[in-house]
Amino acid sequence: MRVETIPLREGRDDVTLTTYVLDDSAVMLDRRPRPAVLVLPGGGYRFVSDREGEPVAMAFASLGYHAFVLRYSVHGSPTAGAVEPREHSQFPGPLVEVGLAMREVRARAGDWRVDVDRIAVCGFSAGGHVAALYGAYWSKPLVTDAVGVPAEQLRPAAMVLGYAVTDLVDVVASLRDSSEPGGTDHSALVTAHLGGTDVDEEVLVRVSPARVLDADAPPAFVWATAGDRVVPPRHSLAVALRLAAVGVPFELHVFEEGTHGLSLATRASAGSPADLEPRAAAWFGLCASWLEERFALDVPDRSS
Repeated sequence: MRVETIPLREGRDDVTLTTYVLDDSAVMLDRRPRPAVLVLPGGGYRFVSDREGEPVAMAFASLGYHAFVLRYSVHGSPTAGAVEPREHSQFPGPLVEVGLAMREVRARAGDWRVDVDRIAVCGFSAGGHVAALYGAYWSKPLVTDAVGVPAEQLRPAAMVLGYAVTDLVDVVASLRDSSEPGGTDHSALVTAHLGGTDVDEEVLVRVSPARVLDADAPPAFVWATAGDRVVPPRHSLAVALRLAAVGVPFELHVFEEGTHGLSLATRASAGSPADLEPRAAAWFGLCASWLEERFALDVPDRSS
């Protein structure tokens, strides 16, 4: 496996792409390209969760896919220059960085043997928000102009959304409801991403995938837990309804038990016993089966 950390923004050491590129072998795929998954950890735009990075990348690598982890701009990230990190974490900074990561993967696809037509984005919580936004904007000038390549070079083949934030209109509305849990987390997320909570609804709609995804969005695997008190499952339901409305294929799973931030929900990614939830851990097997329909490895026929 080739593990390498690549800076994506000049003069910045906080925006990086870490590769988990599987080695080629004559007794396996024998130079055939592999699909890939770009992992976007969560962290509320305040940090990038290690629990939702490498463990998830390794899980996808175990399926035979190349994996990449993007550490995108967040409010608390260090910077090498004079620009405040808050400015980088704001929309569309992290979204553009997904495009930069996709451009890097495609530019080195020959060396890494990546199937450029089968690259998925997989995000959790705020990283799921970035992934879903990318599903909405990858073909729009907001991304293509900033990255400097044609839209076809940025197309995601699929998106995997784990307990993703999908509706900032709903998030800001929940801040006004004292009975709604997660207020501190919600306020910090909106402030980190938009510069404050006093934001016009037009702006909130623009950054709400559940309201702006269109027919250009890739097929999606969406999962959440009913027990999530930080990002309630209505966010996953809302994005699924939006995908249905615009005619994009999707699969949705809501597990009864489980707190926010489960990642794989196994010991491979757990930071405490609360992160272990055997039934919710089934999401990865279900996702693997769903991806197999689109990302089946091109195994050589050696029977003749």
